[in-house]
Order: sequence, then C-alpha cells, then structure tokens
Amino acid sequence: MRTGKERRSRSDRRTMKREDLEALRAKVSCEAVLERAGYEIDLKESTRRAVKYRQGGNIVIVTHAGRGWFDPLSDEKGDVFGLAMFLDNIPFPSAADAVASLVGFQLSRPAWKPSRPSEPIEGIGERWRSRRAPSPGSGAWRYLCWARWIPTTIVRQAIREGVLREGPFGSMWAAHVDTDGRIIGWEERGAEWRGFSTGGSKVLFRLGPSDASRLCVTEAAIDAMSLAALEGPREQTLYLSTGGGWSPATDAALAVLAARPGLTLVAATDANSQGEIYADRLRAIAENVGSDWQRLRPSSDDWNEVLLIREKENRERTERESKGVPHAHRSRQGRLRPADAVP
Repeated sequence: MRTGKERRSRSDRRTMKREDLEALRAKVSCEAVLERAGYEIDLKESTRRAVKYRQGGNIVIVTHAGRGWFDPLSDEKGDVFGLAMFLDNIPFPSAADAVASLVGFQLSRPAWKPSRPSEPIEGIGERWRSRRAPSPGSGAWRYLCWARWIPTTIVRQAIREGVLREGPFGSMWAAHVDTDGRIIGWEERGAEWRGFSTGGSKVLFRLGPSDASRLCVTEAAIDAMSLAALEGPREQTLYLSTGGGWSPATDAALAVLAARPGLTLVAATDANSQGEIYADRLRAIAENVGSDWQRLRPSSDDWNEVLLIREKENRERTERESKGVPHAHRSRQGRLRPADAVP
C-alpha cells in the first residue's frame, strides 16, 4: 500500500511533467520541427501571421508566432507536439522526445518582426481614402510595372476603377470590395512585404466590368492583373482575386456573381495542390447555380510568373533581333489554354 508521501511524490512528478511540456512548448517553434523534417519555407506565400512550409505536395501553415499549425489540405492542426506526431506518425511520448531534442534549434531564416498596431479609431474606408493612387515613378508604380512587369495599361485601368493605392515603403494596396461595392480591406504587396490590411476582410479584388459574362478567379490581385495582361483587352471579363483565402463572404460573393444568366466561371487559380482545391470549390459553385465552368491553369506556378517569363522572352528576342541574330523557337510558356474545360 502506497503512503501519502509516495502518492504526493507521484503527483509532483506528474506536475513537473506538465511543467516540462509547457516549457518545451514555449521554447520550440513549430517551424523548427518542420525544418528538421525537411520542409522548406515558401517566402512568396508567407505572411507574418501565417508562414507556409512545403515538402513536395505537402503543405503546413504555421500560426500564432510559431506555436500553432494547420494542414490546409486536411483538418489536421495543433501545437508543436501534435505537429511532431502528425509528421512522423508517432505516439505522444516519442513526439515529446523529438521536440525536446530541438531546444536551441536555430531557424535558417530570421524571425518575423511583429507588425505595428493599426490606429483603432481609423476606419477601413478612411485608411483607404488617406492613401493616394499610384502615379508614374511612384513606389507602387515601380513595384507593379518594373518588378512585376504589369503593363501600364492594366495599372492605369485599376487606378481608374479605384482599386489601387500607394502603400508604405514602395508597396501597393489592392482593394477588396463586398457585394455592395464598399472597400472592406486590401491586399498589401511589395518587394519586402506581403500581407492583408489589419482589421480588413477578404472578399474579392475586382478588375473589369461589373456586368461581365466571364469571371476569372485568381488567388492574388497581382495574378488577376497579370492574367488580364496575358489575355489582352476583353470587354466581357471580370478578373477577381480571393487574396489567398476563402471566407464565407468570398463564397457568397462568388455565388451571387456566378448566378447571372449566360455566365462562365473560370478557375484561374495557381498550378499547385491548393489551387486545385480552390478550383474544385469554384466548380461546385458553378454546378450549384447552373453556370458554365472552366479550369485555366497557368503553365508556371502562378500567372505573374507566366507573365514574367513571357516578358523576359520578348525582351531577349527584341535584343537578338536588334543585333541581327536569328531568333530561336518561342517557348510554350505563357500560352493560355483552358484545362478541363466544361462546355
């Protein structure tokens, strides 16, 4: 029979064990577990609040400053111990040992710096109106036209439609509007920055006529503008961006747009597993409302990458021709061809 002293000792050990686990949870980031497992950070698709890691077709998003994670392709999520169990299919005791071995592990990248808090008294609309539109030579203009090679005609169209603003430090803001046309948030992109407006909501970035009979849905405003550039002027196409997310408001707004008679819904999402998931959601919306549906898959990962490749080829060909060098066969990159089109 155990004495009270022995029972207290066992209870103390259990308490220490819990304390040890909490200490490990505070010391070891989910990112350390992913790096040790061979995952690589996708800087292009990461934000301060959600850091994306990839390993082949597998994706894990790290949240809560490295303390949480989720798998966007399933319902799996949790803390650092759950991540170790998920990656290696091991029981909790083994996962705890694996996490303990990572104390002091140095990430291959510097930690994200916390963003500055927004001014709470300033509304979304006021903040948007306080920023000026891009102009030739401005920071946002240089980023869009020089770094991303968006044609000036497309940038000017977006400015005329009131969906572009100058962000800080040479970044650009691309507005998201609700079904009533109100600006409720914006995508923020720059050479050193990627995010979404603090306190804003993701619905849809829109470029083109509101009464269009063809809707092209992408995952980023820059991809929407890039696809518009690749396709050339189209009077009846509205280019959309979900901003890399898919909220219930996004789903509802797309359903309203797709329900118009004679409309074609085009899934122009990225050429990766997440893009295919979004494409399937768009197919379901089209089937529910009875509209036509097409899959337009970029020949590279996204439409801006396709545009960059095409423009690079064009410039190289122009340079060769100016020197009198016969041009080589044109690459197939950048050609637009619907995939899995549904009549």
